[in-house]
Amino acid sequence: MARIIAIVNQKGGVGKTTTAVNLGAYLAQAGRRVLLIDLDPQANATSGLGVRHRELERGVYETLIGSAALHEIIQPTVHERYHLAPSTSALAGANIELVNLPEREFQLKKAVDGITERYDFIIIDNPPSLGLLTINGLAASREVLIPVQCEYLALEGLGQLLETIELVKASLQPELEILGAVLTMYDNRYKLSDEVLLELYRHFPNRIYRSVIPRNIRLAEAPSHGRSILHHDPTSRGARAYERLAREILHEPILP
Repeated sequence: MARIIAIVNQKGGVGKTTTAVNLGAYLAQAGRRVLLIDLDPQANATSGLGVRHRELERGVYETLIGSAALHEIIQPTVHERYHLAPSTSALAGANIELVNLPEREFQLKKAVDGITERYDFIIIDNPPSLGLLTINGLAASREVLIPVQCEYLALEGLGQLLETIELVKASLQPELEILGAVLTMYDNRYKLSDEVLLELYRHFPNRIYRSVIPRNIRLAEAPSHGRSILHHDPTSRGARAYERLAREILHEPILP
């Protein structure tokens, strides 16, 4: 059965999609079968893997409303063993259109349940909100990974996110657990980055990943080329950081 990981933070610009795309790439490189589900209407994970979402006829939206099975919309990527369930512009209306569906919070879970034996990891890139799409992403998952940016207001709203996760666990998905938090956009030239790291330890004792994602221009460039950092610049600091994060999640030794 696949490990299903929701990557969640209701704040935008924290490296959520960057983490989803690149973590998936390195898990696939490690020999795992990986599916990335782009649950964000902005479709940044889709375009970041080189898929032109505006040209697609079907995507995750059609799966959520029941007009297409999840396996019917899955696309290959340039990475071996790495597949994508793409987002399209239609997903923008899903928060409204799902409201009247029976078991609206479980639409994605019902779709994912049918393919869990095909993959080792299913990663869900959620939108920067705590709306119905994110609730679907959490209800379909068993683990939550929270990227936290090294900025002054990075922890603002974190309490609300943790409360939402606990509510989903209590009422929708009792198996849901917080996998941990990963620090993103870290710059050791600034004292603020260390202050955010210390504050983060207060929220997640023993659940902070050792792999810290640096602020790195090559990471920022990669999506515009439709590539993961593994293909864009595998020797960059950002690439090495995501490789280490994948090893941590796989419980493998971390290379120096």
